[in-house]
Amino acid sequence: MRTGVIGTGRIGSTLARILVAAGHEVLLANARGPRSLAPLLAELGPAASAAHPAEAAGAAELSVLMVPYASVRGLLPPAAVQDKVLVDATNAFSGGGKPADLGGRASSELVAEWYPGARVVKSLNTMHFETLAVAGKTSRTKSSGEAAEGERLAHFTAGDDEKAKEIVAGIIADLGFAPVDTGSLHSGGILQQPGGPLFNRPLTEAQALAWISH
Repeated sequence: MRTGVIGTGRIGSTLARILVAAGHEVLLANARGPRSLAPLLAELGPAASAAHPAEAAGAAELSVLMVPYASVRGLLPPAAVQDKVLVDATNAFSGGGKPADLGGRASSELVAEWYPGARVVKSLNTMHFETLAVAGKTSRTKSSGEAAEGERLAHFTAGDDEKAKEIVAGIIADLGFAPVDTGSLHSGGILQQPGGPLFNRPLTEAQALAWISH
């Protein structure tokens, strides 16, 4: 699967690296244009290419939004993500680094309204980029006898399209993490976004499943 990574700051670049390490093809895009990505492309090798955001979303089978939340609306033509999985990995903050007041709505619900034809899944937004860079690799390199069941760190998925969540869960597993479903785009998204109980809280698979079921 060709994955579009829209946004190549610290977290987006980290995601691109671990996707390529896991055998995925990536299509990178940022606001500065493809030329700005030459150093990252040289590092990643032939599995990576670059385009403008709309082009990347149109050519990718699945796209991950790794841009500031305020940039999401209007970033892509809705037709580019029509009937495609769109992973919202953004975090809605207000001034001063506080969670944005969205009137009780999940930020990803708004993303789904802005891109009504997309199959939106909230995921890949709760983990610090330094943890993302190494935790999955550690899990992948352990032998099955060495890695205890439930030991992998969890990445969460929330959405209203079950098949889309399954696709994202498969990528999470490829990266060496444990996919844990938090529910609908509304309730599950609120759990994951800034101010929610799962945001920036690294949990093992066993811990996450215990928390979800409590």
